[in-house]
Amino acid sequence: MHMHTHMSRRRFLHSSAAAGAAALTSPQFALAAADAKQPKLRLAVKYGMIRLPEASPREKLELVKKIGFEGVEIQAPGEVDLDALVAASKSTGIKIHGVIDGVHWKERLSDPSEDVRKRAVAALQEAIRAAQKVGADTCLLVPGKVADPKNENFEQCWERSQAGVRECLKLAEECKVVIAIETVWNDFITKPEHMIRYVDEIASPWCGAYFDCSNMLKYGVSSADWIRQLGKRLVKFDFKGYSHATGFKTPIGEGDENWPEVLKALGEIGYDGWATSEVAGGGEKELTDIYQRMAKALGKA
Repeated sequence: MHMHTHMSRRRFLHSSAAAGAAALTSPQFALAAADAKQPKLRLAVKYGMIRLPEASPREKLELVKKIGFEGVEIQAPGEVDLDALVAASKSTGIKIHGVIDGVHWKERLSDPSEDVRKRAVAALQEAIRAAQKVGADTCLLVPGKVADPKNENFEQCWERSQAGVRECLKLAEECKVVIAIETVWNDFITKPEHMIRYVDEIASPWCGAYFDCSNMLKYGVSSADWIRQLGKRLVKFDFKGYSHATGFKTPIGEGDENWPEVLKALGEIGYDGWATSEVAGGGEKELTDIYQRMAKALGKA
């Protein structure tokens, strides 16, 4: 009986253009459509982009706050004194939203040497602890690099880096920090299906995807398609400006990312989180320009 009424109701709706039109113009529907379109975004820069040679962490955070940013992302270990940074964060209200594993290119989880892999795991653990200390909720990780067809190829990179990530999951859970696998030019995770399989095989709420909207354009899948396919796996995203013609020399907002489409995709997956630019940076003038470009690209200006 239930199914029958359901079917006839559907038939009725299909046959009645008036009912369809009424549904589309009802205020609830309009509200839902408006809500679905807007992802919640908080704008941030990489801490290293704040180029004030003599400035203290507090002065740096005061500047980004004045410009309008809400957060920064640091490298660990070694980029900045964590205690001074935490104090600066408390006094300015600027959030340190993420930590980047500072050695992941040099000491890779995918390295053929077991000693290097051990050091890479230790470094990732140190970065996770740093994230906990500064109140960040992610640790960005480049999982490895396909560097050598015999000793560091795709399969080896996959197995070794996943093993390294798995060794750090318990700590990640204790520290409440998500290990976020980034998309970079390492010839490794270059397609959405790679990232989906990589994260799903690890199968932990403490491992997700950190998508760079600009890095992946050269591999031919649009940024918006990546975002739609990653869905809830996407914990954060970065961007620069990238175009097929001028590469990374492209200013933010003038590249081939297709921001209106990216925003639509972020809205569809219900994204609520950080948007961080990763460009050269500078002093107040450059960072203000970056903020304005980000705000415009992200529909916040």
